[in-house]
Amino acid sequence: MPFKPKKPCAFPLCAELTHDRYCERHKRVVDKQYNSHERDKAAASFYSKDARWLAIRKKKLQATPTCEECKFEKATTVDHIKPISQGGDKYDWNNLQSMCRRCHSSKSAREGSRWGGRGRSNP
Repeated sequence: MPFKPKKPCAFPLCAELTHDRYCERHKRVVDKQYNSHERDKAAASFYSKDARWLAIRKKKLQATPTCEECKFEKATTVDHIKPISQGGDKYDWNNLQSMCRRCHSSKSAREGSRWGGRGRSNP
């Protein structure tokens, strides 16, 4: 399945072309900033250091390499369908979906998980 053409990285003064919002180098920078500022330390540690999670995440992306939301973009993120904070199982394969960065960001915004429980539609 063909992919959309690459576009410039959204990081200031970076002209690297990418399929995602940020190039690989700046994606790590932005994720590190997000993890250190927005997430609590337990969540950051889980997503970056938990061996069981990292293995399941890798298998999920191999099994479903295309975004399950838009069915077009390459999946780069594994999302918990029912968020862990709402009682979703961390490791349940049926609670996981492969998503592209754009679809995952949209879902996170709708749920309010990136703004401390305040979604975009909620004042």
